[in-house]
Amino acid sequence: MGETMQIRTRGIRTTVAALAAVAGVAAAAVPVAAATPPSDTPRFLEPADLPPHPSSPWYAGAVTAGQPDPLPMCVGDALPSTTWHREYWTEYDTNAQQLTVEGRSEQWAKDFAALLRKDLAGCAKKLMQQDPDITATQKYYGRLNVEEGADVYGIHTASAWGSSDIGLFSVGRDGATVTVVRWGQMGTFQHAQVADFKATTVTAVNKLY
Repeated sequence: MGETMQIRTRGIRTTVAALAAVAGVAAAAVPVAAATPPSDTPRFLEPADLPPHPSSPWYAGAVTAGQPDPLPMCVGDALPSTTWHREYWTEYDTNAQQLTVEGRSEQWAKDFAALLRKDLAGCAKKLMQQDPDITATQKYYGRLNVEEGADVYGIHTASAWGSSDIGLFSVGRDGATVTVVRWGQMGTFQHAQVADFKATTVTAVNKLY
């Protein structure tokens, strides 16, 4: 069972699935603009590594240098310009994203991963502090034993106008490299593919090098 927190205050008017959909469309529309990653760049997830969708295959954009646009909720503000990212999407409302940063030292990466975990732990409260029409609830799904470890979080947002979106996030580290995986779709915690997402996270961290 995850630890659940629900706070009713203010948050942004952009939900998990809305951000994911925009990012997925952007990646699909301009894959040719992506930079070619160096051969020593950490490897990224392939579409088949994502939690299986019951009605659609997964698709992926190119591995792209720089911060994604728009920035993902919860973790976006902390991403440096040296971030590499890749967008994933299905034919329906489910999207995903991987963000990877190679740190200048293992201690830097350790501190950066801790900052991302702190941002995720306070995400629901922050979202609702910025928008009176959003109610956000979050869960912590625990730590995974892969390389230097990975932590998994879930965030549900519901709006006054009726939208309901569920997102899963993970932060993992392998030495001086930190990776974040995000998965989102319309729904609630009941629709979160937590076990599959944990498997995806383990794959993501293991595949870095």
